[in-house]
Amino acid sequence: MLVGGPAAPYSRSLRISRALAAEGYAVEIAAIAAADLPDRETVPGPTVGSVGEPAPDPAAIGPIEIRRYRPSGPWALVGASEAATGASGVPGRPARHGSLRRLARTAASPLLALRRWLFWPHAVRGWWATLARELAPADLYHACGALAIAPALAARDAHPQGPSGARARVIHDAVDHAAASNEAQAIPRPIRRLLERREAGWATAADAIVTVNDELAASLTAAWRPPARILSVPNYPETPDRAIVDSQRGRLRQLARLGPGMRIVLYLGRLGPGLGLAEAAEAVLQVPNAALVLLGFGRGLEESRARDRDPRFAGRHVTLPPVHPDELLGWTADADAALIAAPPISPNRRLSTPNKFWEALAAGTPVVVVRGVDVMERLVREYDLGAVAESTEPTQLAKALIAVLGRLDREGRGWRERIAQTSRERFGWPAAATAYRSLVRSLVPAAGPPNDGPDSPAPR
Repeated sequence: MLVGGPAAPYSRSLRISRALAAEGYAVEIAAIAAADLPDRETVPGPTVGSVGEPAPDPAAIGPIEIRRYRPSGPWALVGASEAATGASGVPGRPARHGSLRRLARTAASPLLALRRWLFWPHAVRGWWATLARELAPADLYHACGALAIAPALAARDAHPQGPSGARARVIHDAVDHAAASNEAQAIPRPIRRLLERREAGWATAADAIVTVNDELAASLTAAWRPPARILSVPNYPETPDRAIVDSQRGRLRQLARLGPGMRIVLYLGRLGPGLGLAEAAEAVLQVPNAALVLLGFGRGLEESRARDRDPRFAGRHVTLPPVHPDELLGWTADADAALIAAPPISPNRRLSTPNKFWEALAAGTPVVVVRGVDVMERLVREYDLGAVAESTEPTQLAKALIAVLGRLDREGRGWRERIAQTSRERFGWPAAATAYRSLVRSLVPAAGPPNDGPDSPAPR
């Protein structure tokens, strides 16, 4: 499984790796090396089966390991530089540039932008170079997003027969449509068309394509016209271990140092521009006895922490480190509402259903989303999962939050329990895992559990 980031951890890669492990695969998550992270670490295997199946037999579960490869070659320095500033999506320390260096970078910015566009995705090409030398042959390559599909195709072409003897296959996991992203909207149209063709060529060269919801699958089908149907494998949370969830209850309030009378509005995930976080902070100030708590990471981390220290937000804005996905539901259950304030500024955003949305529902926490994020807005209205703010303007966000908190006051835990039940019945990972595992079986029919015979190795 190729991940164009440090996988520290990446929840979708964990879920899909566990589905593969339940099929008997030995799984390597091939990620990018990062400071303060080990080059190798093991990952706990699955504890639940697919729909209609019991939890897998431990003897039939393949091992899962994260291996982080260090970029090499001429592009390695580019990737390291942009990782330091957060431009590549890989966490790192912010770069400190003197005034002359800032001026030089400003003057060179048009050329730097042209380099980013023409060699996209240039920041991970050093990682690609290392994978080309060091990645072991596999029966199946699952490429998580546009940053990972090119090296997956190259690995398949270099080793057309996998270790099990079956033909090697590539699954492209289109977690979004890169050419329709927020950043791509600023690229001149002729260059964007070049990137669209590049992305489409990589995607359709894969043996199968999966994505995160039916609406994005339909959009990608119209754009790419792939030879086979794109399978929807949503980011539904895995069935939670109730003991872990219960052991984490109260931790969010405790670490945020909030008293029992303060309502918690939770934000999960990446911190940075274009996510409505400044508007969310202002909105919570308009909600009586409420605080915005952010469990996040990314290039907006320092800005978020600065807001914590601002006297205007004292006790009403708290930034905490991210939590491992296996523990997240217990923390999320402490919140009174989850806020997703990102505006619908691109086709990707309008079709998005991020992890934080499904995780809130699994915990029984009502969500507030913004009008125009079409898929989430439809689900919230259809299944009575929270409220829709008319815009990202702070007053509108506050109005939606007040409506949610007021309803919780009136209905007690009843509404929360209905949300959690809806999540279990309609948005559970076992159903998504079943569809994914069926796809894998159709692609690599020779794959089987490692205990098929005394000398049978697990497929990779």
